[in-house]
Amino acid sequence: MENIFNFLNNVWLDLKTENNTHFSFIPFVFLCCTIPLSLGINNVFLGLFVFSVLLKHKQFCFQFVLGLPILLFLLYAASIFWSIDVAKSIKSLPKELGLLIIPVMFMIMKPFSEKQAHKIMKYYSFTMVLYVVFYLIKAIIRFIDSGNQDVFFYHELVTEPVNAIHVSVYVAMAFFYFFNSVSKNRFEVFITFLLFAFLILLSSKNILVVFSVLVVINYLTAVRKRVNRKIEITVILLIPVIAFLFFGKIKDRFEEEFQSNYSHNSSISQFDNEFNGSNAISVREAWNNEQFTPNDYFSGTAFRIFQIRIFSELLVEEPIIWKGFGLNAAQIKIDEKVGNYNLFKGNEEQDGYLNKNFHNQYIQVFAEIGFFGFLIMVTMLFFNTIKTIQTKDFMQIAFAVLMISLFLTESFLSRQRGIMFFVLLFCLFNTKKENAPETK
Repeated sequence: MENIFNFLNNVWLDLKTENNTHFSFIPFVFLCCTIPLSLGINNVFLGLFVFSVLLKHKQFCFQFVLGLPILLFLLYAASIFWSIDVAKSIKSLPKELGLLIIPVMFMIMKPFSEKQAHKIMKYYSFTMVLYVVFYLIKAIIRFIDSGNQDVFFYHELVTEPVNAIHVSVYVAMAFFYFFNSVSKNRFEVFITFLLFAFLILLSSKNILVVFSVLVVINYLTAVRKRVNRKIEITVILLIPVIAFLFFGKIKDRFEEEFQSNYSHNSSISQFDNEFNGSNAISVREAWNNEQFTPNDYFSGTAFRIFQIRIFSELLVEEPIIWKGFGLNAAQIKIDEKVGNYNLFKGNEEQDGYLNKNFHNQYIQVFAEIGFFGFLIMVTMLFFNTIKTIQTKDFMQIAFAVLMISLFLTESFLSRQRGIMFFVLLFCLFNTKKENAPETK
């Protein structure tokens, strides 16, 4: 108990020291650390961050890179005037406010130093560990109560509103912080393994593939040079791989993708999910079939290909190239296509394919606010990637690669948590200074 008290006391002293140097340090740390919590809590800390900036910082320095998310927000706001669903666009605008507020605050306040940015990621990463422990304890309790192994996997592990794919990204960033510190002590080795194992349980196929590639690159280019106990690193890398091969749920998710896309006349009954007895649709069929039936099942890849097909058709049929349908207004047209192709719409027992967005951020932005919105978003990712070449900071490299790849399979910025995560780290990584002034 004394060790825990000393640790927490040291953490608090460090936070106060950094806050004496930068008055918005503690509010920003808490803002980053509360992303997975309820939106109300995160909004409270957003308000505290804004208050801290306006209270102490008087300067204003426009930066082009910070102007990009602001432009994206302004285009979202302007789209209300031509939206095909004005009520939905107006209702959706508040969740986009992070794109405006956070960059403006970064223009007003002095930049965080590189050392402070590293400490922000340190406290963020330790907080993610606490979330992981909480979710695992919760899953164990639920398993004891129900005997259902599903509580350890995917959305069941973290709840669907919080979203397993989003949490995978949060945890992946924390993993790379500890992975790059892994030579320090056994405790950090254990945490690194815990985060790796948790990512496997979350079962996000896209994140797992990209994450694994990043781990190998990070290990070969940086971590290996600093590690004294290579056996520990080998364990960290091999045990999750072995677990991956033997965890039935994760194995099934990858097999589902492979068999439904490469096996002819595949039945979804061979997969362990709620669509037992349905006909599995391949990627080729998703793109080419003129009609489907409510008994057809789309794997994750096939459904995303079908969504791309829908967008390509809408691009021809509707005048959306320059303006789009409006913020969050494209869903009407997507649902119309689902009905026209006779996909399963859902019932009281299970969800169908209605009310599913494009699951592709590039397409989502294009469909909602047109080509210029798409161009702004791509430019943001481009500048973020260029910055990684200059800084050679692997945390920022991981962030850049994860966002580019995630946007291909998820409409990440359609959720407020996704917006906050993206814009907070985007602003932090692209404005940190090696020698920021050491005054309030």
